[in-house]
Amino acid sequence: MTEASEIITDKAECKLSDLWKKEDYWAIWLGAILLLVGSVIFLPRQPENMYEKIAAAESTMQAEAAVAPFKTIGWHKANDAKDKIKATDQPFAKKIAAFLGKPHGWKNNPLDAFIRDEATAEAKSAKAMPAYEEAKAKEDMALAVATAAQTAAAAANYQEASLNQAAKDAIGQWRNTHRAASAAKKKTKNHAYNQFPSLIGLGIVLALLFAFGLQFMTGNAGAFLKGFGAVFFLAILAYLAASQGTMKEYGIGYAAWAILFGLIISNTIGTPQWVMPAVQTEFYIKTGLVLLGAEILFGKILSIGIPGIFVAWVVTPIVLVTTFIFGQKVLKMPSATLNMTISADMSVCGVSAAIATAAACRAKKEELTLAVGLSLVFTSIMMIVMPAVIKATNMDHVLGGAWMGGTIDATGAVAAAGAFLSERALYVAATIKMIQNVLIGVIAFCVAVYWCAKYDAAPGQKISAMEIWYRFPKFVLGFLAASIIFSSLYAAMGESAGYAMVDHGVLRGFTRNFRGWFFCLAFVSIGLATNFRELKHHFAGGKPLILYVCGQTLNLILTLVMAYIMFFLVFPDITASI
Repeated sequence: MTEASEIITDKAECKLSDLWKKEDYWAIWLGAILLLVGSVIFLPRQPENMYEKIAAAESTMQAEAAVAPFKTIGWHKANDAKDKIKATDQPFAKKIAAFLGKPHGWKNNPLDAFIRDEATAEAKSAKAMPAYEEAKAKEDMALAVATAAQTAAAAANYQEASLNQAAKDAIGQWRNTHRAASAAKKKTKNHAYNQFPSLIGLGIVLALLFAFGLQFMTGNAGAFLKGFGAVFFLAILAYLAASQGTMKEYGIGYAAWAILFGLIISNTIGTPQWVMPAVQTEFYIKTGLVLLGAEILFGKILSIGIPGIFVAWVVTPIVLVTTFIFGQKVLKMPSATLNMTISADMSVCGVSAAIATAAACRAKKEELTLAVGLSLVFTSIMMIVMPAVIKATNMDHVLGGAWMGGTIDATGAVAAAGAFLSERALYVAATIKMIQNVLIGVIAFCVAVYWCAKYDAAPGQKISAMEIWYRFPKFVLGFLAASIIFSSLYAAMGESAGYAMVDHGVLRGFTRNFRGWFFCLAFVSIGLATNFRELKHHFAGGKPLILYVCGQTLNLILTLVMAYIMFFLVFPDITASI
């Protein structure tokens, strides 16, 4: 064998071994294992008479849609009945949810988040009953008004535009009160629990899951297991802090607490050396992102049509590129990788995009921490301020939902902000954010290509496809594959069955819970691995903050303009049907 052939063979062997030696691939394998296990558990176990109930509801919805130019009361009631068909409502699914669950909500006593006896549960239910009865009375009153308005529109054979609009508005108000009554009703259903055993069991499962991959990668799973308990304990504390009533009200989520707790330790006593092997920021979050890919279902994306795609896929790249150029040319950011990470974090979808982009441009861990920190602060502010602005200006909720979905970074924050307004706002906001999430893989690839050509290639040197491949974060392939596979499965089952078995089965009932814990572990790790002394020089002149504020301002303006043009000028029919 010649020397050249030996080198080629070594490279081939090296690339093959990457499949069990590299973190990105193990993120894919672990994500695939969890998705497979969730599918095996949920898909064969359909709710009783699922297809018959779906057929009956859809028949009613079709009949109602044929007689009125708006979604009638009967249409909504049939749709509610169909939406209640969920795999997650079955007894086995509730046991899984309890095992994978995070600490419960609490106000004054932190122990309430972990343990509750029967007497306390009954007392809590009784205390919540008056609020539910009041909310239900408001719903009944709104339903009576909506019924009268719909009857008046029907008497005119749905030919009077003013009567149709009045009926539509009244039905919309009824839906708002219905949602409020449903939320109040949930508070009347309290049960006893003791979460300590399940948290211990979950910690063991998570530890073994990641230790399995690390044993292949480093051969030292023991050191990881030794420190994992501390990281998991901080993750529990983060969820505990986020579940406190006041913190929930102000939208301070687990991510902010996880990073804060980690930072307090790393910047005071210092992160103990025995904990550091379990500080696996990228391994945790990459695995979580593979699971996130399965939640991006193309059927849902297409349901909102071309307007949503324009808002998410046209504005986002423009904002990212413009912000990056602004940072380089105007602000003269010392670090191009920090500039790119902040630009992607702010313009695409927050932390997930920051992780993928940081991997593609090889940003330093402290730069990623800074970008994530800025994102969390502004997300908390925007999820409270934007709904208030939309209500104060009487902005149409479709427009407001699209505006929030395209600008608020975190998916959970988008959903919370949308729910504050109405079902229409929630639906549009969440769908726009889901469409935007698709760009994670595209942006990561484009950044990898750009960085190879602009920063890593020698003058006059052509970039090779192999170099781009080495640079490209491989876990994104798992993200894309999961999205394609589960979108295909969802489509094959049909929208309604897919909603019940895939969306509210495999994903919400199993993998989404794992993803939440993975992200929380990652945020704790970010804090534990970060020292303020390392970040200090990045704040010189306040450039990162200026970059984020200017970029987000551009994002807010362009998204609002694009949403208005697409939803109200170009495709008003789609807006009317939402």
